[in-house]
Amino acid sequence: MVRSKHYAMQWLLLKRFLSQRVTQTVMVLLALGLGSALITSMSAVYFDVESKMSQEVRTFGANFFVGSGAQQSLDQHTYDQIIEDIPAALHVASSPYLYHVLPTSLGEMVVLGVRFSGLQNLVPYWQVEGRWISVDFDDRHAMIGRSLAQKHDLHVGDTLVLTGVDREHQLKIRGIIESGDEIEHNLVINLDLARVLFGTPTQLHYGLLSIQNSTHQVQDLTEQEQAIYPDLDIHPILQISHSEGALLHKLKGLMGLVAVFILLLSTLCVNTTLTAMITERRKEFALQKALGAGAKDLMQQLILETSVLGFMASLIGLSLGYVMAQVLGQAVFHAHIDFCLQVLPITIGVSYFAAFVAVLIPMRRSIRVEAAHVLKGE
Repeated sequence: MVRSKHYAMQWLLLKRFLSQRVTQTVMVLLALGLGSALITSMSAVYFDVESKMSQEVRTFGANFFVGSGAQQSLDQHTYDQIIEDIPAALHVASSPYLYHVLPTSLGEMVVLGVRFSGLQNLVPYWQVEGRWISVDFDDRHAMIGRSLAQKHDLHVGDTLVLTGVDREHQLKIRGIIESGDEIEHNLVINLDLARVLFGTPTQLHYGLLSIQNSTHQVQDLTEQEQAIYPDLDIHPILQISHSEGALLHKLKGLMGLVAVFILLLSTLCVNTTLTAMITERRKEFALQKALGAGAKDLMQQLILETSVLGFMASLIGLSLGYVMAQVLGQAVFHAHIDFCLQVLPITIGVSYFAAFVAVLIPMRRSIRVEAAHVLKGE
């Protein structure tokens, strides 16, 4: 009975604390809530940044090369085996490449055979007038580089006849490629059709791959495949693979540093406000001590008040922080930020940590209040 009355009194004092100091309570909630919101948004982006960063860097193109070496040529079987060695979660896109010069109805052209199904993810920087070819079995259409198209006055929808080893084949131009590299001088066709026209049933010149590289997987995969195929030319495309890993680690480090500063500033702001609030309540604490309350009772009351403030700040931080994460995601990655469950304990933990660290000094002052001196007005 006594214990229930004690708890009822604590909740009554809590209600009085929140209702009579609205402005100061709001200031504490704003400081804690904004700090928690920033931590929430940073945490959400931190846990989702790996995939978003990989998507962003993937626009630079392939980051892994497989080609013929001095002692061994690259064939389709070997290429397929290398692809199988790559974990599915890391494999973004890939395509083999096979070149040859063929006579056409407009003169000789450099013809490139590829796997169209993975091409758009492998070379997302290509600007295509018309449409991409998206399936590997399309032997009726071709894509052509901008420079080659301009040279022969070819447009989307025009037809072109290729003369292979033992046959002719008519193709319609489906897309014109603007890539800024040598591809603009090539005619791009289905790999299987290229093999027939070239008379090379299994040979490949090289393969390009796009692989997730947040923790140096490209380098690890290079070492693994070089050990298996020492006579092939297997290497990372360093400009892409190194930049991806370096940017990701720097961004995560920067976000962690910003989060620490946010937590520090939030704690200092709350400490200042709570110190002022508890200083104003000296007479209240002194009266409670005079009526029999001990240091433990005052400590429990302040812990209850701080816990409620921390919980309310967590709710503000989670809701506002998620919105801020979406704004940050759209501004930096032009993508939606997924909410990870790991963010929930981080936000709640940070809110409570900041609140309790901030209240430590004011709590010690409240416990040391001398009832007789304060009630006398000293």
